[in-house]
Amino acid sequence: MAQPTNTFDTYDSIGEREDLSDVIYNISPTDTPFLSSAAKVKATAVLHEWQTDSLAAASTSNAVIEGDEATLDAVTATTRLSNSCQIMDKTVVITGTQEVVDKAGRASELAYQIAKKSKELKRDLEAQLTTNNAEVTGSATAAREMGSLRAWVATNDVMGTSGTSGSVGNTAATDGTQRVFTESLLKTVIKSVWEAGGNPTMIMVGPFNKQKLSGFTGNSTRFDAGADATLYTSVDVYASDFGQLQVVPNRFSRDRDAWVLDMDYWGVAFLRDFSMHELSKTGDSEKRQLILEATLESRNEAASGCVADLTTS
Repeated sequence: MAQPTNTFDTYDSIGEREDLSDVIYNISPTDTPFLSSAAKVKATAVLHEWQTDSLAAASTSNAVIEGDEATLDAVTATTRLSNSCQIMDKTVVITGTQEVVDKAGRASELAYQIAKKSKELKRDLEAQLTTNNAEVTGSATAAREMGSLRAWVATNDVMGTSGTSGSVGNTAATDGTQRVFTESLLKTVIKSVWEAGGNPTMIMVGPFNKQKLSGFTGNSTRFDAGADATLYTSVDVYASDFGQLQVVPNRFSRDRDAWVLDMDYWGVAFLRDFSMHELSKTGDSEKRQLILEATLESRNEAASGCVADLTTS
């Protein structure tokens, strides 16, 4: 079949309005489980400092002779720790023309881009907090960098062959040979954390190893709810011998690390909280800078642990 002669159709027409939806679809995730769970504290200098302490080992020979003179115990000093505040930013520049033209999906290009960059900055902070980065004190020609999670945890980490621990934030861990995430490895770290004095409440893993953990059987039986045709295969709470831990997937932490965390002992110290200011106007455009300055506060790394060097595919 063919159109009759001189039929006027949409291919011939001039002036039809475009069909552009007034919605902008964006599925990029913005959840930041570590940042959201850590305490928010105030820093007052570019080098943020705090102290830790510990009790003497429990003794089974603490017996005193009746009437004896007191023996004076040794007193140990606290440990002073520090981490450098890292400056992070996002910038936006929008021409005057782009701001005033009629746009689909947003009234103001400037406001839309600022909101978008704010979410990106939050994601950057989550990724920086949870990576394996050694502290950099910085200089006039080098940016300061915070010592991140993997550079702090050393007491309760288990690693693959040739892997080494980080140290007090200023030495990054050395990645070892990757191996499959097993329940035995997880139980070893949970036990080690508990013996060190921690009471972990969170297991934080990347997406690949979240699915691995959901395959752990423990001493349980999978539940198949035949009535509503639902098969439950996810593990969202891991009930260990030392308490229940929430299993939290993190899109921005390293998938090769599985974390056992006592979040009472982690904080994010802000020298400058998330803020925005105008940059100098040098032409027909509007410029904005979104900025923050913060660091990771490891209140006692022995309260947490890491199963390191896991396979990710």
